[in-house]
Amino acid sequence: MSRLRGAAGEAVRGVRWYLRQVTGEAKWDEYLAACAADGTTPMTRRAFERHRDEHREACARTSCC
Repeated sequence: MSRLRGAAGEAVRGVRWYLRQVTGEAKWDEYLAACAADGTTPMTRRAFERHRDEHREACARTSCC
């Protein structure tokens, strides 16, 4: 039973990790950790998301081939 519980917990952790990567939640946490390490004041979550969107639009990589 504990083996099954361990496997289920591992699966849940994997799904949680995947969802955090896809939604960008992990990037926010990485940004906060970098600010804490540098000793800088982080921007607000809204400003962070806006900056990230602007950067994505400015550096869009599109190609047809």
